[in-house]
Amino acid sequence: MKNFKYAVMVLLAATLLSCSSDDETATISGEGNLTIEFDNAYNTSDLLLETTTYSANNPEEIKINAVKYIVSNIRLEDDNGNIFVYPKNESYFIVNESDVSSQFISLKNIPAANYTKLTFGIGVDQEKYQQGAEGQGAFLEQATEEGMMWSWQAGYKFLVYEGLFTSTEFPEETAFAIHMGSHGSALDNYKEVTVNLPVSAKLRTNKTPEIHVISDVSKILNGPNKLYLEEKSQIHVDPEKAPLIAENVTTMFSVDHVHNE
Repeated sequence: MKNFKYAVMVLLAATLLSCSSDDETATISGEGNLTIEFDNAYNTSDLLLETTTYSANNPEEIKINAVKYIVSNIRLEDDNGNIFVYPKNESYFIVNESDVSSQFISLKNIPAANYTKLTFGIGVDQEKYQQGAEGQGAFLEQATEEGMMWSWQAGYKFLVYEGLFTSTEFPEETAFAIHMGSHGSALDNYKEVTVNLPVSAKLRTNKTPEIHVISDVSKILNGPNKLYLEEKSQIHVDPEKAPLIAENVTTMFSVDHVHNE
């Protein structure tokens, strides 16, 4: 009798597991939405503009007044290796630390799946830029209004990083400004970043996951390349420093967690 009860329990558990698996498989169809949050930080601390002093490359310290960057060309890879490319003309966004709403990118009409990787660009790629001013759509106007353009000939600012710094050579607070871009087609500093998700984003027709990306802006100066503001505090159209900053920026991003509720 005990063996019979045990067998029944095993059979019931297997049946329930099979049904659960079948139900899960059945729900992975159609389309849904996804949110990506870009949460700016400095090392392990939340980023605070204008009020907090941070240690940069010794002996420099900085206060940050502005952080903006362009996120573009978003792609998602699911647990079967399938890649979904978000429509290119809808895939350009400006993340601004001073505008909380800009830090949440809402994507729509994405195939339901369990997504495990996220890829995005920082800046505007040459393919898009070479479509000319008319080919930029409304994004050109937005970028101009938000100070993310030098001029059409010089191109987009992919990154704006501004504030004040002090050092041994500059004991009084001194302004710094880092504006990194591709400067037209002459110098291409557009980069792409791929991050793995700690758990899959389970996108369904009735579930909108949120991927929480941490952007550690300390890496802008203190990444693979060490940059000192006392050597050069105003970096704009700079063929030497801009590629180093672009490389540093690719190391800023990691996924902290995924909300699947």
